[in-house]
Amino acid sequence: MTKTRFDIWLDQHHAEFTAIRRDIHAHPELGLEEHRTAALVAGKLREWGVEVTEGVGGTGVVGVIRGRRPGQGAIGLRADMDALALIEETGLPYASQNPGRMHACGHDGHTTMLLGAARYLAENPDFAGSVNLIFQPAEEGRGGALAMLKDGLFARFPCDAIYGLHNSPGMPASSFGTCNGPMLAAADSWQVIFRGVGGHGGSQPHLSTDITYAQAHFVLGLQGIIGRNVAPLDTAVISVGYVHAGSAEASNVIPAELVIGGTARTYAPEIRDLVERRIAELAAATAQAWGCTAETSYRRGPSALRNQPDQVAVAVAAASASVGADNVNGAIRPGTGAEDFAEMMQIKPGAFMRIGNGVEADGSFKGLHTPLFDFNDEIIPDGIRYWVNIVGEELGEDLRAAAA
Repeated sequence: MTKTRFDIWLDQHHAEFTAIRRDIHAHPELGLEEHRTAALVAGKLREWGVEVTEGVGGTGVVGVIRGRRPGQGAIGLRADMDALALIEETGLPYASQNPGRMHACGHDGHTTMLLGAARYLAENPDFAGSVNLIFQPAEEGRGGALAMLKDGLFARFPCDAIYGLHNSPGMPASSFGTCNGPMLAAADSWQVIFRGVGGHGGSQPHLSTDITYAQAHFVLGLQGIIGRNVAPLDTAVISVGYVHAGSAEASNVIPAELVIGGTARTYAPEIRDLVERRIAELAAATAQAWGCTAETSYRRGPSALRNQPDQVAVAVAAASASVGADNVNGAIRPGTGAEDFAEMMQIKPGAFMRIGNGVEADGSFKGLHTPLFDFNDEIIPDGIRYWVNIVGEELGEDLRAAAA
């Protein structure tokens, strides 16, 4: 097959983009602390002639590329930049140089693929309208999307539609997948503090109000919320993540306070409301039954991510143009993971796409958020292709076969 100019360009620049990705990987930064990463992004964009605005939502960066053809359309392409608080164990030459920090979710690769698209589009602006390149901070639980929105993201950089891309270990390398409607869940956290009268667990347990009884019945009751309050065809998850009480140095003491908490995942707003209400009701009723008190708090995280059909059609067409229709699944099964990009999609119609990070011949892979994960540099060109083809689909020009 004869290579297009785009193919040749990608071959020529693959090593350069790989080096950028590994440099970002070696210098991970947590959310709203991405000063080095943001400076690298802004510097590369300026080097390639892209109009740059820094400090959007703290450490966010937005680049704007205007097409040379007449048109008023505008789209947003978003990548995340932050790392996780993990100790890397890959042993790679470019492993993290920042103790306790690691790019364990592939945001280094996401940033690099969007940078690659930015460079190509800046050199070949054969489209009508504007492309807003949104480099978001703090996707991993620190509210980067909301921070950018509060800083006037879409008022300052209007978008008719927005698109996001995330790598997925376990999917074949450079395969793509998305779906209509709910794709990822709302991710909330909850905590209950049980308080009672502590006492001697050996000689006078009858004089205490044993909060461990309340906690035990509360944990059992949580799954009753899923089984008996949530309709069978709706989706919800409640999980306990920690239980803290007492001391290993005083195992004969019934504690006076116990803290328990975890996560809740839902798709529908009404189910989210129900889960929040029922956790508090269950905690209060259980505490009352065992003569103690319960203080419940519930913190809402990212909203459920819902893809819109028109943008999914664009995303599937762009992915098919990138790797062939046989390697694109437009109806993948939704998951109960979460994604901060959902907050932007509450305001603008969009589509979120997965790109396969690869899988070993025996079916194994290193999962996201683990100390052994590494982004697959071989998929960088196809990620860039996808972004460029999104622009072509949305803004009306085929950029892949640009004249030499």
